[in-house]
Amino acid sequence: MSKLLSHRIAPAPMPSEISVVDLIDGYFTAYNSARLREICHLLSREVMRDGVTVGLSLSGAMTPAGFGVSVLSPLVQNGFIDWIISTGANLYHDMHYGLGMSLYASSPFLDDVKLREEGRIRIYDIVFGYDVLLETDAFIRRILQAEPFQKRMGTAEFHYLLGKYVREVERQLGVKNSCLLATAYECGVPIYTSSPGDSSIGMNVAALALEGSKLILDPSLDVNETAAIAYSARDSGDPDREGKSAALIIGGGSPKNFLLQTQPQLHEVLGLEERGHDYFIQVTDARPDTGGLSGATPNEAVSWGKIDPDELPNTVVCYTDSTIALPILTAYVINQCEPRPLKRLYDRRGEMLAKLTADYFAAKAKPVVEKIPVLAGVGERSAQPVATYPCGTPIRK
Repeated sequence: MSKLLSHRIAPAPMPSEISVVDLIDGYFTAYNSARLREICHLLSREVMRDGVTVGLSLSGAMTPAGFGVSVLSPLVQNGFIDWIISTGANLYHDMHYGLGMSLYASSPFLDDVKLREEGRIRIYDIVFGYDVLLETDAFIRRILQAEPFQKRMGTAEFHYLLGKYVREVERQLGVKNSCLLATAYECGVPIYTSSPGDSSIGMNVAALALEGSKLILDPSLDVNETAAIAYSARDSGDPDREGKSAALIIGGGSPKNFLLQTQPQLHEVLGLEERGHDYFIQVTDARPDTGGLSGATPNEAVSWGKIDPDELPNTVVCYTDSTIALPILTAYVINQCEPRPLKRLYDRRGEMLAKLTADYFAAKAKPVVEKIPVLAGVGERSAQPVATYPCGTPIRK
């Protein structure tokens, strides 16, 4: 049989009762349903295994729809997500559920002028009161005045502390199902935000700065910590087996790039290795030809060093709605995979960053081996000694 053929499509009438696994395995036969089936298989058979560090990037309004509580928290609790990069908006709206507030399913065809007059907010077909925003803002500002927040920190520490306070509110209110922030706090899963000023959380941080708050969110800490996580993913804890890194991308945007740029940060900037993530799984409705996905398909990501070229068979992109794919792939994985031990990467940030730092300075100490022309001043060139990248990649003009 030709290698281009995978398996025969053998349609059968759908039974009146069917499990999610049988539905996906038997009836997701072609087009993007088949890509979603491939994602489910790759996740359950290879990615959600010991020795694989799974990073999730999250964009789009997932948490207002309740997916932080219903879908993402179970993945975290079962050890299937080890670290997260999210938009600030997703974390902000996730807090509504942790604080016991109400959001409602409605219609996307409501009169927005009337909603405004009634003091209601609409996110497509989700509606909630304007007081939900005001009360969430008030909670954030009150919490951020606490002493633990009065310093410079990265967003992982910031969200860990925020999740700690939200979890306490959940206990006091009797909230049964924790939101994503609170779950990540309890499970030691670090959450980063690539653009911390681009959300209502960041807006409240900025407002408190006007009042003299000493809180400063430092993106450089995030860049180095996330690179350290990707770097440490190679250490599986087993000397006979190398660990692997997986990128699970829901949507795109800044969180996606922040997750993928960990590999160029390692080899291009720090000069430590040149390999790329071992698994690349994305759900998106963007297209490369319009610029929405340009430079960021798995094949193009290889040219950037973001993806290991030897692992292209372990890359799948499903062009569909994330609100459809995310619950389906979660149901499949939870059904098919045994829970993994929590890696608690938040607790290991200092250790991983120390290893990255030590190896970086060791790489910098390597001798100069090549010269190339560089600008010595405006309109002037001179030959200056410049080393190859410490990972061995030659420096080109």
